[in-house]
Amino acid sequence: MADTVLYEVSDGLATITLNRPEAMNALNVETKVALRDAVRSAADDSAVRAVLLTAAGDRSFCVGQDLKEHIGLLLTDRETGSRQTMSTVREHYNPITRALTEMRKPVVAGVNGVAAGAGFGFALAADYRVVADTAAFNTSFAGVALTADSGISWTLPRVVGPGRAADLLLFPRNIKAQEAYELGIANRVVPSADLRAEAEKVARALAEGPTVAYGAIKEAVAFGMSHSLEETLEKEDELQTRAGSSEDHAIAVQAFVNKEKPKYLGR
Repeated sequence: MADTVLYEVSDGLATITLNRPEAMNALNVETKVALRDAVRSAADDSAVRAVLLTAAGDRSFCVGQDLKEHIGLLLTDRETGSRQTMSTVREHYNPITRALTEMRKPVVAGVNGVAAGAGFGFALAADYRVVADTAAFNTSFAGVALTADSGISWTLPRVVGPGRAADLLLFPRNIKAQEAYELGIANRVVPSADLRAEAEKVARALAEGPTVAYGAIKEAVAFGMSHSLEETLEKEDELQTRAGSSEDHAIAVQAFVNKEKPKYLGR
């Protein structure tokens, strides 16, 4: 793993930290590769039951593409006649977004500062967002003559509705923490000094929960957003069968009968 992305697993929680605070955690190629690999590792590791995605420093969660690197790559593309620079969407952003949204375990984003462009997209790809009261979100793409990527054209309309999504994409602006909470972008807003502790508290609570059920909930919600009621009911039947046959379900029922707090195994 590169120094630009830190990866740690402790007691079922994988913590992934963007670590370029001097560059506002902008995404250069090295960082994108390391983030992709870290998220995939968390998704594939059976010992990981929840993921916390956060960033170093207090100014920025992630401002998206590193434009200083990007302009150099664009100039090289012009000289060679290639379009390699924009392959980053296929090679980096798409795999990161899919791993975050599709892994069968909950993902918490601890948004400590500005989340812009792909940084906003990755925060939206998480299942739960704990946001510092000093943070802000910005789609940014149209401001540099680009369209949406990092899944934001799929996630943002589902969170704020298609009308507001179009407004925020066509006319990029800073969405401060309180407005983000009102729009549903932030699930919880906390004082900046408490952000890391609160985000970790939420993520650790999920890491101790019924992982199979959480994975099924993620899948059910994503499926239901784009399918008919009949198809969704069929999916619920499939997923409930999976959750119902898990060890954690048996543990939960026994604990309920015994009037005890369940101690889940994550399987």
